[in-house]
Amino acid sequence: MSAASSPDLLAVYATTVAPELARTLDLGGYRWKSVATAAEAAEHEPPEGWAGMVVDATADSVTAWAFIRSFRKSSSASASTRLLVLISGAQISDLELRDELFDDFCLLPVHPAELEARVRHLLWRTGAEPQADLVEYRELMLNVATYQASIAGRPLDLTYMEYELLKFLSQNPGKVFTREVLLNRVWGYEYYGGARTVDVHVRRLRAKLGEEYASMIETVRSVGYRFGQTRWS
Repeated sequence: MSAASSPDLLAVYATTVAPELARTLDLGGYRWKSVATAAEAAEHEPPEGWAGMVVDATADSVTAWAFIRSFRKSSSASASTRLLVLISGAQISDLELRDELFDDFCLLPVHPAELEARVRHLLWRTGAEPQADLVEYRELMLNVATYQASIAGRPLDLTYMEYELLKFLSQNPGKVFTREVLLNRVWGYEYYGGARTVDVHVRRLRAKLGEEYASMIETVRSVGYRFGQTRWS
């Protein structure tokens, strides 16, 4: 398959692609192509649309936003392409009233690890990231590789341990675990915190899942917790 027709191709718009950005994308294993105009982006756009787009607006924000507007109008595929804008701290105000033009933004300078994480998140939402590391249970989806989670398409903002607890429970639906077992299996045998730690994290998880899905984590009286009630199984 040629680069021009590959559905996993990432477009990068910049006056000059910064070496740090190019290095981050290359080390992350992303296939990308630099484009200088909306016409060039449309010309090289794969039939399925770009997997995502990174726009560096730090050098010339006026031209960059004009490019984004033109790109969004260039084709039906372009309208659904998720877009990450790179800006400086002084350009924060440029984001106002432009929510429909971009999906995420990143302030430069940025650590390469954070930039790579932003790109992974961008592509994860499009389905362009590999699907082998997904844990799925009904409306719940967890990406093991990127530590991202969503419920019914809504991203969940979880701490590391909240994510680990939810992952463990969702990988073992229907099984009842005592608080002590959960402490050992999720926190590790070297962890000496009390059982209340589990209760606190379960409460936070339920709050973040929302009222409709909080009951996915069921309390088994005098025993512990189980993932999945009858209505979810």
